[in-house]
Amino acid sequence: MNKRLGVLTSGGDCPGLNAVLRGLVRTATNLEWEVIGFHDGFEGLLGDGRWEALTMQRTSGIMQLGGTIIGTTNKGHFIAKVDAGSRTHVPRAAIEEARATLYRLRIDALVVVGGDGSLTTAQQLFEAGIPTIGVPKTIDNDLESTSMTFGFDSAVACVADSLDRLHTTASSHKRVMVIEVMGRHAGWIALYGGLAGGADIILIPEITFDCEKVAQAIRDRETMGCLSSLVVVAEGAKARNGKEFTQEKGSGEYKLGGIGEFVAREIARRTGKETRTCVLGHLQRGGAPTTMDRILGTRFGVKAAELVNERRFGQMVSYQNEEVHSVPISQAVHRLRLVPPRGQMVATARAVGISFGD
Repeated sequence: MNKRLGVLTSGGDCPGLNAVLRGLVRTATNLEWEVIGFHDGFEGLLGDGRWEALTMQRTSGIMQLGGTIIGTTNKGHFIAKVDAGSRTHVPRAAIEEARATLYRLRIDALVVVGGDGSLTTAQQLFEAGIPTIGVPKTIDNDLESTSMTFGFDSAVACVADSLDRLHTTASSHKRVMVIEVMGRHAGWIALYGGLAGGADIILIPEITFDCEKVAQAIRDRETMGCLSSLVVVAEGAKARNGKEFTQEKGSGEYKLGGIGEFVAREIARRTGKETRTCVLGHLQRGGAPTTMDRILGTRFGVKAAELVNERRFGQMVSYQNEEVHSVPISQAVHRLRLVPPRGQMVATARAVGISFGD
């Protein structure tokens, strides 16, 4: 009887997920494992199960595609994280229903591809006795136990490309352009994207900003003859003595949004400059993965299959010092990797004249 492993993709989609699936399936097949893909994240484990066989043929030609061929969701019965550092328990009934599905389909191990919340759920499945392997996925690049996650490079490329386009319209109209990017708790996308795209001001969650200092940076540029400016602001950035800008909360974590409009209004009010806002939103999650994310996703998929074959359950794939290893899932969740305010990347940005509004 052939060995079988299951795989699901959970949480927000991002470029590189299909590269993971392709790498996993090819490696597992060579190791004589069958692969079953569960549809729509953990929800595919419920009821009779929503799944399909993932073969070499099914995963051929998918590496360059964005999204995930087996679907995903960040809602449903398996939400185990509602805020930074907080954890809720997945209902026992949902875990037992998932266990029954895995048993009925003769699944010997489950690979969970997801971010901090999905991996928190994976850890609870492992603690319940379900053999589980984790693969980290977040465009925010904010998991402490891995130095990079796939999807991040593609998101940064999207920001840089958008800034390239905004440069021309900003200079033509002598405007200030404010671009709001993803980055709930960590400002990696804003920092890397802003640096690559030639931003003049970058506002990130790790460094609280002063609206007047942002305005002064724009005035200083005016005196030097620079009549247009580009401002990149992470969605989780906070003004001094201010709070995060949130939208109405549904299930799971609250949604952020609105900081870009706030910054634009303050700049216009304080400087008199015509100011426009652009919110990238889910554009950062879509489209084809960069070559970096195709390679990293493939390496993560290969390592996940190897961990399953070695029966090293409860582990998460981890990228450190350009090598792919693994760490316990329990050590990876709830430990955010934040931008060091005094780190080299921030220092590099400051050296070329970028203001952080502080």
